[in-house]
Amino acid sequence: MSSDFDSRESSAGPLGRIRARFEGPNTLGNSTPFWVTFALAVVGLAAYPQFVGLYSVLTSTKYFALAFLALSLTLVWGYCGVLSFGQVAFFGIAAYAFGVIGVNFSSAGGITAAVVGAVVAGTLFALVLGYFMFYGGVSDVYVTIITLVVALVLNTFMAQTAGSEWAVGEAQLGGFNGMPDIPDLVIGIGETNVGFGDIVPLYYALLVSLVITYLALRVLVNSRFGMTMVAVREDEQRTATFGYDIAFVKLVAFTIGGALAAVGGVFYAAWGNYVDPTVFGIQFAALPVVWASVGGRESLLGTIGATLVIERMRTGLAEGIGPIGPEWAFVIIGGLLISIIVLLPSGVAPSLDRIGKRLLDRLGNRSSSRPTEEPVE
Repeated sequence: MSSDFDSRESSAGPLGRIRARFEGPNTLGNSTPFWVTFALAVVGLAAYPQFVGLYSVLTSTKYFALAFLALSLTLVWGYCGVLSFGQVAFFGIAAYAFGVIGVNFSSAGGITAAVVGAVVAGTLFALVLGYFMFYGGVSDVYVTIITLVVALVLNTFMAQTAGSEWAVGEAQLGGFNGMPDIPDLVIGIGETNVGFGDIVPLYYALLVSLVITYLALRVLVNSRFGMTMVAVREDEQRTATFGYDIAFVKLVAFTIGGALAAVGGVFYAAWGNYVDPTVFGIQFAALPVVWASVGGRESLLGTIGATLVIERMRTGLAEGIGPIGPEWAFVIIGGLLISIIVLLPSGVAPSLDRIGKRLLDRLGNRSSSRPTEEPVE
């Protein structure tokens, strides 16, 4: 199937070759109408802050940060077949690392170093954990259990760091009260820097980063390595017989997923200027699974859309029901997940894609079967 895309790329012009890099059998949306709709959606999101209040912009910025976490699981689970509850571990480690480094080095260069250091910390943790799991021969079922246990251990450990002795330089970890006073996001060195202290610039920074990440992941999953990931997901043993190192493929996918989660953690910490141990908790660990399952774990855009919609719904329910809103919000979201799994096992986006293709096929068959009138002489 990839040869079809290669031949199309070679026969197309410059724009066609660029577009072909973003299309392939492992992504939904390989048509001109899709790209037009996608561009309009991005324009709409870019214009969104001009028509709503700051609170809506604030919450939407948070949802963008969480979308990185959702994409990390989609890559690992949806494309490589490894269900992980540990994405929140990489997310939380990066958030705490950004806070610790940023509090101790609050200059523009220090905060920029905090961004890099936090992403590296989350990525390295994923790399080390993945190495021992995959090269240790741990089966996918136990990977799911181990990653959940790792997240819960981090949750328990960080919750008991409330004493003054639990400090890294000037940064107090804060225990279950969390770490406050995390600096705003700043990129640059010295006087040459760009700050994202206001919520609207941060919104645009996350939007641009999310779009770039989505497009980059489309290229990745349709590349040769992406094809290998899907082969591992579909049949590990058969893929291994062709000489592929299954453990290496899983480790690379798991590490990239950890890096994506770490980026989301940095944005999350910079968004709220605060992080607490609940980022490692079981409720938070379950959310990426919900987002990926509802949107379609084999659909990058479906997962992003599900994250934005579900989190908007969860926020609205939590605020609208009253004091018990957050608990009932999780109950309702759980019911939604069960309904989607029963009615649309592959998720909303893949199901809609199949329905759309069937409708187009039916319309095409009707138009082709319609009799043509003979011209009257």
